Amino acid sequence: MARSGKGISRGRAGRRTVAAVVAAAGICLGIGGGTAAGADTAGAARTSAARTGAAGPAAPVVTRAGLDPALVAGAGADLGFAEQEAENAVTDGKVIGPGRSAYTLPAEASGRRAVTLEPGQYVEFTLPSAANAITVRYSIPDAPGGGGITAPLDVTATGRGGTAAGHATVTPTTKKSLTLTSQYSWLYNQYPFSNDPNAGLLHADWWITECGCVPAATSPAPVIAKPFRPSHFYDEQRLPLGRTYRAGDTVRLSVPVRAGAVATTVDVLDSHLVAPPRVLTLAANVLVFGADPTGRRDSAGALDRAIAFARRAHLTVYIPPGTYRVDRHILVDDVTIEGAGSWYTVIKGRQVALETPAKDGSVHTGVGFYGKDAAAGGSRDVRLSGFAVEGDVRERIDTDQVNGVGGALSDSVIEGLYVHHTKVGMWFDGPMSNLRITGNVITDQIADGLNFHTGVTDSVVRNNFVRNSGDDALALWSEKGADARNTVDHNTVQSPVLANGIAVYGGTDTTVSHNLVADPVREGSALHVGSRFGSEPFTGYLRFTGNTTVRAGTYELNWNIGLGAIWFYALERNIDADIRVTGDRYLDSTYNAIMLVADWPVKDTYGISNVHFKDVRVDGTGTSVVSARAAGSASFENVDARNVGAVGINNCGSFNFPSTGSEFALNDLGGNDGGGTTGPWFGAWQLPNTLTCDDRPPVVAPPAPSAW
Repeated sequence: MARSGKGISRGRAGRRTVAAVVAAAGICLGIGGGTAAGADTAGAARTSAARTGAAGPAAPVVTRAGLDPALVAGAGADLGFAEQEAENAVTDGKVIGPGRSAYTLPAEASGRRAVTLEPGQYVEFTLPSAANAITVRYSIPDAPGGGGITAPLDVTATGRGGTAAGHATVTPTTKKSLTLTSQYSWLYNQYPFSNDPNAGLLHADWWITECGCVPAATSPAPVIAKPFRPSHFYDEQRLPLGRTYRAGDTVRLSVPVRAGAVATTVDVLDSHLVAPPRVLTLAANVLVFGADPTGRRDSAGALDRAIAFARRAHLTVYIPPGTYRVDRHILVDDVTIEGAGSWYTVIKGRQVALETPAKDGSVHTGVGFYGKDAAAGGSRDVRLSGFAVEGDVRERIDTDQVNGVGGALSDSVIEGLYVHHTKVGMWFDGPMSNLRITGNVITDQIADGLNFHTGVTDSVVRNNFVRNSGDDALALWSEKGADARNTVDHNTVQSPVLANGIAVYGGTDTTVSHNLVADPVREGSALHVGSRFGSEPFTGYLRFTGNTTVRAGTYELNWNIGLGAIWFYALERNIDADIRVTGDRYLDSTYNAIMLVADWPVKDTYGISNVHFKDVRVDGTGTSVVSARAAGSASFENVDARNVGAVGINNCGSFNFPSTGSEFALNDLGGNDGGGTTGPWFGAWQLPNTLTCDDRPPVVAPPAPSAW
């Protein structure tokens, strides 16, 4: 959880009664010509020969969350790009992984595998559908003293020929170069982390797993290896190809043999068919107000002037193609701001140190669109769409307001943004209501992807893609005011480095439905229900419906145990709202699929009850289907499981081990089938509260998920 955020407000779209200011400026970026196309089609399996560089293009393997798309159908976002894992492509590099141990390159990779290229090596992808742009997710080393380096990566797109109007055609080869950077990756040490790989422990008075001790209270003092707990290895860059390539054409990424080249790990290539830039003529064009699309001059003042004019004239603010430098917050209220599309319109800013700390504790400012504080009435009737926000945040300072979008935004819409390298992609401090967040991409954040904090109500987060967040990817945090009646639906979360994919901390009448969450790395898991962080109680109902988790369940360092793909944690109060988990699929869980746990100091004070699981499928667990480490109860109906690595129910209750059985009861409502090598997962002998406690059962890696 990252504490941060002031609000952004967006403009009203429907009031265009005044004459246009100026026509949009058209800056050619070499992409366009078509609408975005989805590519959720399974590719053929890669042969060993193809992976190691056989001649000619290989059939493309398209995945979602590193799996055959059919296995995760119905869950996650659809934003029209095709995901291809490097380990499935043609390469003469080294495939690393699979591996799920924190602080390693494989663990943070999508699918837990990637390809490392030395200078002179390549990985080549065959396009599954037409594309004119790509996103490359990669990792390069840090500088020896921290702070990052830059390195080149060559990109070659090659047409394989075809026919058009009866004539043979070949799309010309495009050669480009990316300058990769590790300036926004590589964090070290304990929370809130350091950019210095050589730093000593930030909290020597904390217990750490590495020595099983409190270093400051241990004699002789333990030797803690440096760098300590490196993480956040990956970053991504987007690149227009300059022309449209067809299905069957290839994109080769190669590390050149020239100055500055370093070993480069390629994780994923996403291919896009980007639509032409959006042009608005009846609008307040920011160029008229002095904005600089080259990024050489600061454009913040020009945006302010355009917003003020647009509000008076009842116009939309239009930001044409270009890169605009903005090094501070842009305040928005009752205004619509539209770009030409997130590939064309980029709002980019540096992080700037403040001369004196702000009232909210910020010591920096940076690019971001913010609504007014809720205490000042908040903002409303705002619409932000069609542009990218590129920040410059390289360290985690929780008091800093350096988020892509923030504040209190009621009756507003945020859609089609690309938010990159800010602290939190979108952070909202209520009270506020009726916010719609749809179709956005949020990647490479130092902290959360998105957070509804304190009294956000009647709002929707739908069809968004979040990758490589440094804390909870999507969080609903009812601190000092309950979030209520919110829906988190059809979002994709990949590789949150710390904490959870989707986390709900208190609140009323919450729905989490049809999301796809894959590859959480440490100190959290895919789906989380937590009574913690000072949150308000859970009241009304909480619904988890039709979600899919993949390779979830991380190792909790402080507890020395594995977490469930979905886990419930009672720390500060009981969890006893009407909680129903229906139709979820938990695939390839590292430890258990379902976990219910209370913190040890409060295990006899707080419990978890009134939780109901129905029509759930569990395909693969390293240990159990259910791990109960709290008092309370849950019911199960039509929960089918297979490839279970340990006893189906690991019931420790509150660890008092009374003669009457565990303090946690499991109620059988029928239809609970399947299991593993130890027999049925929901055996009658385990019910309702047989003690089957194995505090740290051995992990048996399950086979890869398959069609049910």
